[in-house]
Amino acid sequence: MDPIFVYDTTLRDGTQGENVTFTADEKLKIAKRLDDMGIAYIEGGWPGSNPKDMRFFELARKERFKTARITAFGATRRPGISAAEDVNLAAILDSGVSTAAIFGKSWSLHVTGIMGLPLSENLSMIHDSVAFLKANGKEVVYDAEHFFDGFKEDPDYAVQTLKAAFDAGADFLVLCDTNGGTLPHEMQILIPSIRDIMEAHAAGKRPLKLGIHSHNDCGMAEANAITAVNCGAVMVQGTINGYGERCGNADLTTVIPVLCEKMHRPCIPAEKLRCLKNLSRFVSETANIVPLNVRPFVGRSAFSHKGGIHVSAVMKEPRAYEHMDPEKVGNRRRVLMSDMAGKSNVEYKAREMGVDLCAGGCDSKTIVSRIKRMEEEGYQFDVADGSFKILLEKFTDQFTSLFDLDSFRVTIEKDGDTPCSAHATIKISVGGTHEITAAEGMGPVSALDNALRKALGNFYPDLDSMHLVDFKVRVVDGREGTAAKVRVFIESRDSDEVWTTVGVSEDIIEASWQALTDSFQFKLAKEAAKKAQAAIAAGVSYNPPEGVACRV
Repeated sequence: MDPIFVYDTTLRDGTQGENVTFTADEKLKIAKRLDDMGIAYIEGGWPGSNPKDMRFFELARKERFKTARITAFGATRRPGISAAEDVNLAAILDSGVSTAAIFGKSWSLHVTGIMGLPLSENLSMIHDSVAFLKANGKEVVYDAEHFFDGFKEDPDYAVQTLKAAFDAGADFLVLCDTNGGTLPHEMQILIPSIRDIMEAHAAGKRPLKLGIHSHNDCGMAEANAITAVNCGAVMVQGTINGYGERCGNADLTTVIPVLCEKMHRPCIPAEKLRCLKNLSRFVSETANIVPLNVRPFVGRSAFSHKGGIHVSAVMKEPRAYEHMDPEKVGNRRRVLMSDMAGKSNVEYKAREMGVDLCAGGCDSKTIVSRIKRMEEEGYQFDVADGSFKILLEKFTDQFTSLFDLDSFRVTIEKDGDTPCSAHATIKISVGGTHEITAAEGMGPVSALDNALRKALGNFYPDLDSMHLVDFKVRVVDGREGTAAKVRVFIESRDSDEVWTTVGVSEDIIEASWQALTDSFQFKLAKEAAKKAQAAIAAGVSYNPPEGVACRV
């Protein structure tokens, strides 16, 4: 079978998505990660359109890429001038790349109705532009924009545009579903027909190499990309996490594992597939966009199990409820705790978290019963692993508090039209030593966080690496009005891990305090365990703060 070339356009088409933007330096960092993955082509941007993209190509020229061909994007020449006179084509040459991607119009509607040009001039623009780039030693990827819409309306002209690009020397002819309105069953009919026409035209000249560029406006981008490969396409264009204009592009974090694992059409080195989740997270973090939990293969929920029957089966035979081993794409199995959980969920989570359920005389059946009762009160543990671990330790008498609250006071002051200010005073004890501190914050929870962090910092220096990254408040049952219970989730992270904690109360400050203290207890216990394990490995003793027990 022909090799499949993955063409990544995250740095160009992906940045056309809402709220997606990268600096030139960020684009270079992403390009290096894509190269490490073994991606064949990385489209860096449109050098003729803005200084930032030109800056990226300047930076990229100084780097050595192991596998990827850095590609510059642009349009066919403008009407009424020669290709040599076109500034955008000149910018592609100036970018220093070996591969150029240019798009041309395939739909007569755009040629005559939008651009107001004769159909023949558009064909000349395509031919001249490709020929000019080939004459200057470039590999050329020709993107046939709006191809499927054009083919449905005027198939003869749409094919003429492909022939113009091919005859001029284009190395790849990429069929673009620019509006994202084509369905897989249409692709299955159209692409073989187009391939047959073009193969007959290419006979005796050189091999025909087709590609696919699909958008997700009907939720079919990945399905269309896979269908196209099944119909003979050898290049798949897409973006990491599916970022792109409107509803986005084909998501390469879905397309790549489908090609490699399901269709046995390798498109990246086999050992690199395990890096896919990390790549997805890296791009989302760089774009400052929250990762989508339900994203196939790499999402946090992709291999998560909540129902007790499902968990019981997965513990015996994972493939009963998993279509593949999550570790192949760098993901992991997660078992969620909720009112739908059974003993299997508790036992799996306890084993995963290193909690001995045999301790304390509290078996898994009793724990399930207690958890379900707490869920009735408003708690939710399926997204709060940090609090759940602490809860298991408390149920089994294995929890050692690394600090205790004596009291706190929070005051909020409003002065005229100025924003509210918050001030917290807190008294805690660590190993019998009391500490009183005060701090201000942007709100009451922020003030409490700052005060607690300040107090604990005198005992635990490891808190500098911990940051609160998300704070959510949910009303459990709004029928009680302002007296209703609220559920607070706090997501925290350090350099190694992300964890979530939960608190529930009729008082939002109390609920926030529960989630906040669980978060700090989780972090401190983790750091103490790491130090103790390191000491054991080094053959030395580890002494925690006076009066503080250490759980290993």
